[in-house]
Amino acid sequence: MANFDLIMPKMGESVAEATIIKWSKNEGDKIKIDETVLEIATDKVDSEIPSPFEGTLIKCLFKEGDVVQVGTVIGVISSDANASVSDTPKTSAPETKTVNESKQPAQNNAGSASSNNDYTSSDKFYSPLVKSIAKEEGISLSELDTIKGTGQEGRVTKADILAYIPNRNKSASSSSTSGSETKTSTETKTSSSSTSSSKTVTAGENAVIVNRPAVAVGAGDEIIEMDRMRKLIADHMVMSTHVSPHVTSFVEADVTNLVQWRDKMKKEWEKREGEKLTFTPLFIEAVAKAIKDFPLVNVSVDQTGTKIIKRKNINIGMAAALPSGNLIVPVIKNADEKNLVGITKAVNDLAARARSNKLTPDEINGGTFTVSNVGNFGNIMGTPIINQPQVAILAVGAIKKKPAVIETPQGDMIGIRQFMFLSLSYDHRVVDGSLGGSFLRRIADYLEQWDVTRTS
Repeated sequence: MANFDLIMPKMGESVAEATIIKWSKNEGDKIKIDETVLEIATDKVDSEIPSPFEGTLIKCLFKEGDVVQVGTVIGVISSDANASVSDTPKTSAPETKTVNESKQPAQNNAGSASSNNDYTSSDKFYSPLVKSIAKEEGISLSELDTIKGTGQEGRVTKADILAYIPNRNKSASSSSTSGSETKTSTETKTSSSSTSSSKTVTAGENAVIVNRPAVAVGAGDEIIEMDRMRKLIADHMVMSTHVSPHVTSFVEADVTNLVQWRDKMKKEWEKREGEKLTFTPLFIEAVAKAIKDFPLVNVSVDQTGTKIIKRKNINIGMAAALPSGNLIVPVIKNADEKNLVGITKAVNDLAARARSNKLTPDEINGGTFTVSNVGNFGNIMGTPIINQPQVAILAVGAIKKKPAVIETPQGDMIGIRQFMFLSLSYDHRVVDGSLGGSFLRRIADYLEQWDVTRTS
């Protein structure tokens, strides 16, 4: 028997650490190769970590809730496998900070933390490392909730809280000179907000207080606790509607040629390329072409709300529903540089791994535009919410047969055609009706003018 190290894997270029959510196997349990050993979470995505060996888990080096650096040994597996399988040098476990650490909160110029330091009561997700730093610095939950996060879904990262701490003392010093009347007013507001049903949503430099309505629970009603991903989605959607004034434009497209081409090609395509040909790659190809024509749709607005960042790359996210009912948006990077075969392979691969929770953080990061296929659920159109910090999102509806007037040299006639609605929600701060409407029309043109003679 030989012992092999189980390593915290690299989760993407921008990820240096991950939080252990759950050990799926306990010490002494038998493990098959590729069987899930533990579940981890980063600021971007949750993932299951499979075992590279078959054997017995003899040691778990970290507890659930621990934050672990990428490349660190997290467990030991005893296996009969050939020792050449693992060539990773053993790494000593670094000091980690967990949510259960009982350190005394430090005093500072801002005063000690309030009694509201039970960070588990927040609707936001904070990693154990962020909670630990907040506890050490005497930052209360209400104060922690006001820090602007730069992580995925607006999460507060280690860098965010460390950047906040030096300026915190300045803010406290400034506020202390405003007089006892202001202080009393502020304390009253803080106390009120902690007991009322309110939430701070950070949008650029402005913090918006969202007052939630009181909700009565009736006899027989079932209360379902949101899981962490659903809470993140909810926060992100509320934030988006406060950041961007949403406008939605609609267009109906005759996609008869597109449908007939796919019907003719899908069997040959699967045999030749080994990939199923769905409509999604066709839509994404049309979107990428239209973005090349209208690059000012492929932008973001910076946190000040006064500068436009024009994106060089065209990275198209595709909203995918998970078996849990939650939503995730894997991203096809540089979609304009791929041919239809490449887009198809990327779509199928990302969709399959999204359903099996195998995506890496980098694969859901960096999107510049999003496509949501509401037609998958039989819906003919939708008004999607913008995926920040993007400025536009396209919803594609179900394709339906309709009678239509067909113009011919011999005169008009009635025929059966395939139609679909496209709807574009866009940020009216930077995308006006002319740009948004023209861009949407161009997507429809590419779909309507599909070349029925193409073979790839």
